[in-house]
Amino acid sequence: MEKNVKISRREFIKVATLGVGATVLTACGVDTKPTAAPATAVPPTQAPAAPPTSVPPTAVPATKAPAPTAAPTKVPTLGDRYIGKLEGSEVVVNAAKPAKLSEAPMLADLVKAGKLPPVEQRVPDEPCVVKPLNEVGKYGGTWRRAFIGAADGEAANRMVSIDKWIFWDYTGAKLIPSLAKAWKLSDDGKRLTIYLRKGLKWSDGKPYTADDCVFWFEDMNGNKELKPVPEPTMSVGGKPGKLVKIDDYTIEWQFEVGYWLFELILAGDTSPGRGQSAGQWRGDYNGGYAPKHYLSQFLPKYKPQAELDAAAKAAGYDNWKARFEVLKNWMRNPDLPCVQPWKVVAGADLTKPLFVLERNPYHWEVDTAGNQLPYIDKVQFTGENVEVVNLRAIAGEYDNQERHLQLTNLPVFIENQQKGGYTVRIDPGSNGGDANILFNFAYREDPEVAKWINNKDFRRALSLGVDRDQINEAIFLGLGVVGSPIPEAVMAECPQPEAEWRKKWHVLDIAQSNALLDKVGLDKKDSEGYRLRSDGKGRLRLEVLCQDQIIANSKIGEMLVPMWKKIGIQLDPKVVDTAASVATRSANKEQLSIWTNNGSDQFFLYARVVLPIDATANNGIEVGKWYATKGAQGIEPMDPDLKKCLELNTRAQTETLAERNKIAQEIWKLTVDAVISIGTVGQSPASLGLRLVKNNIGNAVGRQCTSQHARTPSAARPTAVYFKS
Repeated sequence: MEKNVKISRREFIKVATLGVGATVLTACGVDTKPTAAPATAVPPTQAPAAPPTSVPPTAVPATKAPAPTAAPTKVPTLGDRYIGKLEGSEVVVNAAKPAKLSEAPMLADLVKAGKLPPVEQRVPDEPCVVKPLNEVGKYGGTWRRAFIGAADGEAANRMVSIDKWIFWDYTGAKLIPSLAKAWKLSDDGKRLTIYLRKGLKWSDGKPYTADDCVFWFEDMNGNKELKPVPEPTMSVGGKPGKLVKIDDYTIEWQFEVGYWLFELILAGDTSPGRGQSAGQWRGDYNGGYAPKHYLSQFLPKYKPQAELDAAAKAAGYDNWKARFEVLKNWMRNPDLPCVQPWKVVAGADLTKPLFVLERNPYHWEVDTAGNQLPYIDKVQFTGENVEVVNLRAIAGEYDNQERHLQLTNLPVFIENQQKGGYTVRIDPGSNGGDANILFNFAYREDPEVAKWINNKDFRRALSLGVDRDQINEAIFLGLGVVGSPIPEAVMAECPQPEAEWRKKWHVLDIAQSNALLDKVGLDKKDSEGYRLRSDGKGRLRLEVLCQDQIIANSKIGEMLVPMWKKIGIQLDPKVVDTAASVATRSANKEQLSIWTNNGSDQFFLYARVVLPIDATANNGIEVGKWYATKGAQGIEPMDPDLKKCLELNTRAQTETLAERNKIAQEIWKLTVDAVISIGTVGQSPASLGLRLVKNNIGNAVGRQCTSQHARTPSAARPTAVYFKS
């Protein structure tokens, strides 16, 4: 146990909020009150300021000299101990290829055996040069990480998401070249040119060229059998863009109107900016490129469909398409060539409690000393559920882990640091809602429930019935900021005055909540005080899906039950895993759910966590389809405020940064006033912000950006992490 930092749960909750959502920590088991006011909020790209360390001396009569006083003891804070400097390994832009290259011993052995060409032939002519955070690392070892089964492919995605043409630096605020060497946006915003790295190769040694990008655009993304719903982010002003080949190492995105947002989209987590890695867990392949030499042999354009169907049935699939869905998925098909730092090993199976990735011998990064990256040989994922993951984490069984670690376990993690051989790190977020109550605006199965979901006074009443302070203390240990889902005040997209929009319809007011419910026509109750349906079919009941992954949403669901009973609403929490949640949502049977809006601090990069804009929406997949297809598919929303938000989102796509910020503020105001979702607690470290780092890890960051677009931990460049011993 760390010296002088033994903390009980009761003591841990005695905290005062700092500006970034961290807390003042009572020290050494003593009930000590903070001596300083909360620190002012700081931008997410810098560490939070420490509280003042002194207080004015006590006033004394003028006739006496003040008695000597001991220096005041500074109250230790969570930020002092566990929030480090925001940092990461950095890409050196336009760096030349090092004169001498080195490689991992396991690859050198394959070269000696004649199974691989020399490293000089495997690394591109124009590699991505990375400056390690602290020092040049050592080769070897297996990075032990956690995941929770077949539906948690995102755990693997986030380790390899540097495979984008454009990505973010470690701050999450600056765009940098990654898989591509450079890009250029035309002055009118209509042309975005991507310059690929010469000599780039797939993991099987075949060249990666512009043809692989055109193949993806025309034969995969443009194939309506594979992609029936067009990707909205590749259209602007109602007209789709196109990707064209300029030469073998240059491609260009072309649009009919200015699309200044598109370069951010390519760097984010929206198609086609996902890279080869992300999106796979739902069967998409949205990365902007694909290995033509491999995948073309499984498409009807290149082979007779009858032949492909016969081969598919022989392999146990219904038809060519069912087989292709597996073949194009990097986590399910070890034979699929990739450009990620680690690739899935033969025999790996996401349905098993062990999933392993191994270094890509043709990876395109080198460090400043000429060592081909990554340093670590393998990434191994273990775990069966969140509870098991957290128990293993406490025991020190993971090397550098943030995903699935639950904030409620923080006191236990701190107390077991020495025993587990790890150090606790806290990485606060800037998104405003770590546990939002979402409405399915496409729900139609029960017309009575659908009617109330689309009534904003009903939604307002539900929001006024939530005791956020109770949720903050019980689930977030007092570390969060209570209120609406708007982002942190320092973000340019946050509506002003922030305090007003943080509180509007997002405070506890049982009397006003009951008055609103009576006003909308739910004034009749049964013998237990629950409100009766307006159609005469008994008690009004709502079901909320609670998926425990990063945050204990099932416990929040349980807490909401007695809260809403006070306003006469029966809530039935239903605990589901990821697969069941996706299935229920896809079938449009979901009424309410609880989930984070992580990433919405860059609103237009991840608007899907706030608004239903595509088929991955958490608040109405069918509305998302309607929006993405301009009404050709899906269900048109009934709520006028939601429609207005969607219209504003469309308008913002062709606007400059300053105008987009204004539009984002307008959207946030609308979502808060109409309670498009109910915010509870935000700006906490709960979403990927609690991290355990083994003490033998080199180049581990003090603090990392936890936003969705940064693909935590990828923006900090995990390829430069290594084992000291």
